[in-house]
Amino acid sequence: MQAGRPPRDAGLGFRRELIGELQAGVPECISFFEVAPENWAGMGGRSARELRAFSERHPFVCHGLSLSLGGIAPLDTALLRRIRQFMGEHGMTLYTEHLSWCADDSQLYDLLPIPLSEKALKWTVDRISQAQDILGLRIGIENASYYAAPPGAEMAESEFITRIVHDADCLLHLDVNNIHVNSRNFGFDAVEFLDALPLDRTCYVHVAGHWVEADGLCIDTHGADVIDPVWQLLTTACERIGGDVPICLERDFNIPDLQALTAEVEQIVRIQAAAPSARRKAA
Repeated sequence: MQAGRPPRDAGLGFRRELIGELQAGVPECISFFEVAPENWAGMGGRSARELRAFSERHPFVCHGLSLSLGGIAPLDTALLRRIRQFMGEHGMTLYTEHLSWCADDSQLYDLLPIPLSEKALKWTVDRISQAQDILGLRIGIENASYYAAPPGAEMAESEFITRIVHDADCLLHLDVNNIHVNSRNFGFDAVEFLDALPLDRTCYVHVAGHWVEADGLCIDTHGADVIDPVWQLLTTACERIGGDVPICLERDFNIPDLQALTAEVEQIVRIQAAAPSARRKAA
């Protein structure tokens, strides 16, 4: 696949720790890479040259970390304009962000859940619409992990996500590890939650590993191998949405060598190959 086209098949988070190994050769199973624009946009020198060398040959996805779509501070329009320029420079066609908030007077460096209320829903829809207008494209919003649910919920989280997607006319970035983590921490059925989401709007999928504390609390670290229940949930998701939606392996900490990561990407490819062709509506 050529750069500048939408991502397909299986991909990997683009980490500086892996660049040396990737320069020696990108494994065939890796069809695209993902970057956080906050870590790369406006970067000069060697980092910029290395990114350019890969983005000229491989598709990239832009996955944001700090837009704070549900936050109360004004939307960072300057960041959005930088992201649009960055995506244009590297031929990126897909941008996704977390359905969460992470800033008040300053960055909080954590992704916090949005209250499941009508007021918060309309507020977030308006901000997503503003972001899409500035970027000039429909964005994917990711179901987030969380560890404390805001009080006063007026609807289920799956209903909140569904209404956000339809009211903002945006896309769904499905994270199956986040569903698993939340289902373990809050005691709900992961497949039932999956089935309640607007899967026909799925544009992108994340799979990752997590950490389990001694008391059983699951922490979404992206710092471990993907476990069997998460692989099974990914398999179920692909049975629902089809196997040709791009799926990215996230690994942000305790990064192993490329060979170990390649084995997990190959598992994604096998799951995609076993799934039916996509039945979702064209975005």
